[in-house]
Amino acid sequence: MRNTLTIKLFIAILISSFLSGCGVLAVGGVVAGTSVLADRRSPAVQAIDKGIELEAGNALAKRYGDDAHINITSFNQKVLLTGEVKDADIKGQAGAYVKEMKNARSVFNELVIGPNSTFTARANDAYLESKIKTQMIFTDKLPSNSMAIVAEGSSVYLMGILTQNEAAIAKKLTSNVSGVKDVYAYFDIISDAEKTRLEKQGKADESQPNSAPVQ
Repeated sequence: MRNTLTIKLFIAILISSFLSGCGVLAVGGVVAGTSVLADRRSPAVQAIDKGIELEAGNALAKRYGDDAHINITSFNQKVLLTGEVKDADIKGQAGAYVKEMKNARSVFNELVIGPNSTFTARANDAYLESKIKTQMIFTDKLPSNSMAIVAEGSSVYLMGILTQNEAAIAKKLTSNVSGVKDVYAYFDIISDAEKTRLEKQGKADESQPNSAPVQ
C-alpha cells in the first residue's frame, strides 16, 4: 500500500510539473500550442501571486506550527486557504492575516477544523489534481495554464481567468472526474474580447527578453 501511494504521489508531481510549462506539448499525436497553454496573468501578477503564497505560507506555518496545515493558493491576487486547523480561532486568524496583505484583493477561507491530513490523504489529493489537469490540457479551447486546481479530499477548488463558456466547460469536466464530489469555482469571468486581448499580450510578453524587475 505504501509503495502504491508513493508511486501515485510521484506521478502526480511529475505530471503537474510537466504540464505547467508553456510551449508546445505533444503526447500521442495530440498537440497543444502556447495560445491555449499561456497564462493570462501578466508576469508582474504572476510574481505577486507567488509572493503572496510564499509570504503567507511561511508566516502561518511559523505562527501555528503543528496546530495547522494551511495551503495558500493565489491566482490573480485572489487567495484561497485550504487545509486543516485545530480550532475556529486559528481559522479566523489565518483568514484575517491574509486579508490584511496589501496585494490580496479577496480571500476565500475554506479551512476545515480538524486534525491535520495524513501523507496518504495529501498523496491522493495531488494525484486527483494531476488527473484533472491532464484532462483539462487536452480539452479543446480550455486554457488549463491560466487556472489553479486545488483538491482537498473529494472537494476541488478552481481559480482562473476564463470566459463564461470556458468556466462552464472547466466545472463540468472537473465534476465528471472520478473521485470528485464537490466543485467550487472562484473564476474571474472575462469577455471574448478581453480573452483575445490577454492572449495577444501574453504572446508579446513571451517574446520579450528576460530582465530584472524595475525597483
